[in-house]
Amino acid sequence: MNNSPSENRKPGGGRRFETYMHRNRRVRVPAGYMAVGRVIAAHHLHGDVKIELHTDFPDRFAPGALLYLGTDLVEAHVEQARPHQNQMLVRFAGVTDRTQAEELRGLWVFIPDDEAKSLEADTYFIHDIIGLSVQSADGKLIGVVQDVLATGANDVYVIATPDEPPREVLIPAIADVVQRVDLEQGIIIVTPLPGLLD
Repeated sequence: MNNSPSENRKPGGGRRFETYMHRNRRVRVPAGYMAVGRVIAAHHLHGDVKIELHTDFPDRFAPGALLYLGTDLVEAHVEQARPHQNQMLVRFAGVTDRTQAEELRGLWVFIPDDEAKSLEADTYFIHDIIGLSVQSADGKLIGVVQDVLATGANDVYVIATPDEPPREVLIPAIADVVQRVDLEQGIIIVTPLPGLLD
């Protein structure tokens, strides 16, 4: 069971926004777009920025790519890009010094929905998983997916239970546990390992 650890989006039209949590960060995504990264810092003196990747496709940041910064969707053309410590160092056209680069800190980087990559079978965008109901094979509601954590070995679904107050349950996104993901019905069917729900 794989997730594309990001390319986060929520569907919709116009200039509405969807807000949800991803990797413990609140993401406000304009309708019709998906988040592929977040500017986390300026790098050196010539306008480069460090971008935390929220996509499995770092070629999104190839020179010549057109990206959109912040919820105002400001066009940003990539001039230079290279990998750096699991992030990308990117220089955008018109950003020529550290002061300008610092002004971009904290902005999310978006692409239009229609530029989403095709995924392999049994692989899902995280935005498709967040918000799904999680049920046991016998139909018992376990809760709703609130976030997806990338742990390295496998992703982990963070589930908010229907209890009052809600509890947080962590379910590994592995084939032994996740039996079926049905995006049309909005459910995930799981077979919890012993003790997983305690």
